[in-house]
Amino acid sequence: MKYRAFAKDGASVSEVGLGCWQLGGDWGHVDDETALAILRASYDSGVTFFDTADVYGGGRSERIVGQFLKLIRGDAPFVATKVGRGEVYPDGYTEEAIRSRIEDSLNRLNVEVLDLVQTHCVPLEVMRSGEIYEWLGRLVEAGKILQFGASVESVAEADMLLENCSGLYSLQIIFNIFRQKPIDALFDKAQRKQIGIIARVPLASGVLSGKFEAKTIFGENDHRNYNKDGEMFNVGETFAGVPFEKAVELADRLGSMTPARTGLAKMALRWILDFDAVTTVIPGATRIEQARGNAGVSDLPSLNDSLHGDLKALYDSEIEALIRGIY
Repeated sequence: MKYRAFAKDGASVSEVGLGCWQLGGDWGHVDDETALAILRASYDSGVTFFDTADVYGGGRSERIVGQFLKLIRGDAPFVATKVGRGEVYPDGYTEEAIRSRIEDSLNRLNVEVLDLVQTHCVPLEVMRSGEIYEWLGRLVEAGKILQFGASVESVAEADMLLENCSGLYSLQIIFNIFRQKPIDALFDKAQRKQIGIIARVPLASGVLSGKFEAKTIFGENDHRNYNKDGEMFNVGETFAGVPFEKAVELADRLGSMTPARTGLAKMALRWILDFDAVTTVIPGATRIEQARGNAGVSDLPSLNDSLHGDLKALYDSEIEALIRGIY
């Protein structure tokens, strides 16, 4: 495993992290024993960055990560959580409410201070007013959190925060082969301002694993079923905003471009890591083998320039126009 540093303070984290949404059980089901085993397999593979949120599984994801933290004997991983959805969304934001939810996260994670708290795709007007970041700044001063950042839906939101949010530590964005806009629109500015980039939805909700067919059926409580066209929240969070059937077709074509003995999922993750503006990428995992395989991508060589050019050309000519939702 290779490690990269957040430029603000030099905190080093694994370049491949673990996204913990699925451990909450909001889509699919991962029992406690399996969830803890996935965390252990990731940690033993060198993963030191776990990303969760207070609303994942109604707090279950945070509780499981907290249980794992009590079990390990080595150095504690860097745990990032989020606040701003659930009961406070979309217009219940007060300093008292945010402080209360931070206390709940501290209790569930069983820590005295949170490494990183990110606003969780809050409304644009809330981000623009800046009050929520002032509140988080006071929680930094109070010793409740070390740093604060933002998880956003669009490049425009990210850019607005880069320009206006003092003390911002990181931005979590949707970034994958299907969504390449941040490369030219965001990365240089983020690096100049020393803001870390956390890449989420790296496999476009799994479709970039190459394992789905157009006829694949997802479970009733799986967002890949109930939100495939943005029925419940931003469509970009599901298949990166590309219509499912077309995403499957594109994944099949991408599979033919994959280097020998690599596989589409690993190529897709390696592609993200080839951009040095990215601090860490956070694929999820529902199986131990999947967690280990994701971590192993750090050891793969960078993709060659020719392949990067081909992937950019495919995005420009066929993918960009398909993306729905804010971007």
